Amino acid sequence: MTDLAVRDSGMGVGTPLLLLHAFPLHAGMWRAQLDGALGEARVLAPDLPGFGASPEPAGEPALDTWADAVARLMDAVGLERAVIGGLSMGGYLAMAFARRHGDRLAGLLLADTKASADAPGALANRERIAAAVLARQSVALLLEEKTEDALLGSESTPELVAEVRALIGAANPVGVAWAQRAMAARPDSFETLAQLTVPAAVVVGEHDVLTPLADAEAMASALPDAELTVIPGVGHLSALEAPAAFNAAVTALLRRVA
Repeated sequence: MTDLAVRDSGMGVGTPLLLLHAFPLHAGMWRAQLDGALGEARVLAPDLPGFGASPEPAGEPALDTWADAVARLMDAVGLERAVIGGLSMGGYLAMAFARRHGDRLAGLLLADTKASADAPGALANRERIAAAVLARQSVALLLEEKTEDALLGSESTPELVAEVRALIGAANPVGVAWAQRAMAARPDSFETLAQLTVPAAVVVGEHDVLTPLADAEAMASALPDAELTVIPGVGHLSALEAPAAFNAAVTALLRRVA
């Protein structure tokens, strides 16, 4: 799993930023961060295995496997260190990367995510979805259950809703099932966060119902050097719903890293 497809804004100045996408989307969700809005920073965004243009994952589901794949991607594109950022599932993966490859971490961005492990109800729901998409060999279930309603705030435009549905619909059933089971198996990451010394930013949408403000506050409190940003009026996909506010928080982090 070394051949992750990656979107790359090209050469830039300062420490590069590597962004990890949410479930069940792909790297296309970072369009407003890859288009130059973050100034001269080099921005990279891989499709995780089974999403976008990357091949299906293999082996026992574990976010550590993906964290190692991200490290190999960095090797392939010549990055010794980077600011690692993730939203939702991408945040879980960013924390796994920090645990396994902390020496390669120049800064950490955690958006609309949480450091705690899943509760029993969430674990059961992940397995339900994983089994269903594999049995049907289709991710239509995610669209039938209107997954986008949990991901987006109530003020989202019809155009954004349609974009998110298209991102969801492009997912691979094997990738969706593997990701659900990998997320279910992830450990609590508060100890990892407490040991980090790099600058960190925690971002959360005001109306995020999946990983609400309390989760963001807990991560910001655990991190030794973190700034918390609450983006008004948006839900779980803050980078898509309020790109200007999201990018301002990211730019502030990159300045602190510099």
